[in-house]
Amino acid sequence: MTERLPAHQIAYIALRDMVLFGELAPGDAVTIEGLVARLGLGMTPIREAIRRLIAEGALQMQGNRRVCVPRLTDAALADLGYARDAVETRLAEQAADQCDAAVTATLRAIDARLDSAISTGDIPAYLRMNHEFHFALYACAGSDVLHALAASLWLRFGPSLRVVCQVPDSSGARGADGAMLHMPDHHKRAIAALETADIAALKAAIRDDIAQGVANIRAGLRAGLLG
Repeated sequence: MTERLPAHQIAYIALRDMVLFGELAPGDAVTIEGLVARLGLGMTPIREAIRRLIAEGALQMQGNRRVCVPRLTDAALADLGYARDAVETRLAEQAADQCDAAVTATLRAIDARLDSAISTGDIPAYLRMNHEFHFALYACAGSDVLHALAASLWLRFGPSLRVVCQVPDSSGARGADGAMLHMPDHHKRAIAALETADIAALKAAIRDDIAQGVANIRAGLRAGLLG
């Protein structure tokens, strides 16, 4: 029988996912009591989860017992893009030798679910599948240090990514699913590179995927969508 996680870990995972997948938008403030009611958990585990996420840079404390997701600046975004590129291309390189046919099949299945989310305009599912794809690949690297760094960087990146999934395209049109979902699919390039053991092409696909996200968040900043 699977053991139930301790309350503080349940609270951390729940609150982390709210941040990671943009349920809490940058700048939006919530009270600790509101989080207790929203998550149906006790005050002590919620406080512990908040402390952990503040230490990871994913939340910041405000007055009146409120917390919020920090807004990104241009400088912080540039640093995040640089760090993600360095950490995640290295993870991809280390993962390449360990990605057998079973892993590739898993990545294809995740990417198919991502495509389905795009076709239905399901932004929350798109964000979850995007995250699942990257971290299914990175798990093969066998690097706890780099994996933890990547996870921390995504916590700072995810909330803004959720907002800019709905940035209008160059014509000014805004579909229900957002213009960003129809941009080039670098995941399929990554899978193809894995199948041909082309590490340079794999790293290029991951690098371009990160750059695409950074460019869209930068556009969101300049359009005033991120505060």
